Amino acid sequence: MKINASLLQKLPKVELHCHLDGSLRIPTILDLAKQDKVTLPTSSSDKLSKLLVIGKTRGSLEDYIKRFDITLSVMQTPEALRRTAYELIEDVAKENVRYIEIRYSPILHTEKEMTIGESVEAVRRGLQRGQKDFGVKSGIIVCGIRNISAAASLKLADLTVRYKNKGVVGFDLAGAEENFPAKDHQEAFYMILNNNINATIHAGEAYGPSSIHQAIHHCGAHRIGHGTRLKENK
Repeated sequence: MKINASLLQKLPKVELHCHLDGSLRIPTILDLAKQDKVTLPTSSSDKLSKLLVIGKTRGSLEDYIKRFDITLSVMQTPEALRRTAYELIEDVAKENVRYIEIRYSPILHTEKEMTIGESVEAVRRGLQRGQKDFGVKSGIIVCGIRNISAAASLKLADLTVRYKNKGVVGFDLAGAEENFPAKDHQEAFYMILNNNINATIHAGEAYGPSSIHQAIHHCGAHRIGHGTRLKENK
């Protein structure tokens, strides 16, 4: 059987690593910026696309993460989160995705006084509407951020526990990896594991195998995000 783009599109799929704030449509970013009076680096669709789409460009993880500042700037209201969550479901439905786990950090969406709880509610509603319209099931993974305080991760872990079986299916640790060890966030993962919630951690992406070891043995991660530096393990 010849494998081509048409066949790949038709195959049913599961997506387990998808960042909500990395999945916005360019026109939506421009529209939300206009609506919420957010100043973007450019108002040109083509130029904005070149800024955000990485392609074959390679740089540090920190350089990559900086691009999220643009998308996050237009995701500070419940309406924006509902819309972007819904549109993501619409987009993946076209690729025949049947189930998707969408991760994001509610604490990064509080610049305009939206609470982390309101943030989760907004994303839930967008996903629920998307499932109703397109038949794609989904779950939310709440992300702690390595380079934000351990106290913030604990707060997000508590949020995850509160929304267990209410749309949230797991807890993650993302953000700048080097100089921000996962073990600093152990307390948050203790709470997650003690409440029988699945844990995943971005590790072995910008730092070596020891980061993966920490994620598994210090924080009890059930799943590793990326883990590409594992090949360096001897």
